[in-house]
Amino acid sequence: MVDTLGHYLLDYYRTCGVDVVCGEEAGGWLVARSRPAEPAVETPAPVKRVVAPPPPPAPAPAPVVRPVSRSPQAPIPPSTLTLEEKLARLQPMAQQVAQCRSCVLAKTRTQTVFGVGSPMAPVVFIGEAPGQDEDLQGEPFVGPAGKLLNNILAGSGYRREDIYIANALKCRPPGNREPQPDEIHLCQGFLFRQLEIIAPKAIFTLGRYAILSLLGMSGAMGHIRGKRYTWRGIPVVASYHPSYYLRTPSRKKAAWEDILLLQDVLDGLS
Repeated sequence: MVDTLGHYLLDYYRTCGVDVVCGEEAGGWLVARSRPAEPAVETPAPVKRVVAPPPPPAPAPAPVVRPVSRSPQAPIPPSTLTLEEKLARLQPMAQQVAQCRSCVLAKTRTQTVFGVGSPMAPVVFIGEAPGQDEDLQGEPFVGPAGKLLNNILAGSGYRREDIYIANALKCRPPGNREPQPDEIHLCQGFLFRQLEIIAPKAIFTLGRYAILSLLGMSGAMGHIRGKRYTWRGIPVVASYHPSYYLRTPSRKKAAWEDILLLQDVLDGLS
């Protein structure tokens, strides 16, 4: 009976996965020892991949504002060119100016205003920008301010045809608004080239945008005028724009003072 029971128990243990049985007496019963359980293998925790946040969007670039350039510093030697040779250099540049589309002023102008006068002139007068009359006629200083300039020149012993007149800008700003820095910058090359070809003995600027274009000077004309400056070895005298005297007739004395300073400069070069 015990053997039969033992075999029955062995078969039962075998079906339960017991493969080792020790025969110990314990009240006549066999005590079974099961195989020690294998240690549980810990499953590693999944590795969390840290994803870096996307970089913030780059800020929009700031608008580019072209500064007014300062002119080259190399002195301009006295010109040895004849009248015909100077005209042969100025005329193609005038055509280039007429075809210029570098700034927004090309969309609103009637025509460009290059310059007028004698390329052999001892003095170049530089204004700021064409006005309505200049835009229509294509010649600088032909409006009311131009008539006043003619009177100033005549009273100082100059004739319009004996000098050369140009503007810092070759196109009229719409509504006669003030020239913008990028417009002055884009026109500087034309003005500088005119001066290089003419190579005057002196330069007379009319208005703050004229001296700004030539020398990069800004500020009130009351602080700038009355002094002698130099552009590439050429003496420069700065004065108010004639339109200023039309608005402020009481200040016309300053025009004569500046013309006298110009004459002193020319006398000192003789």
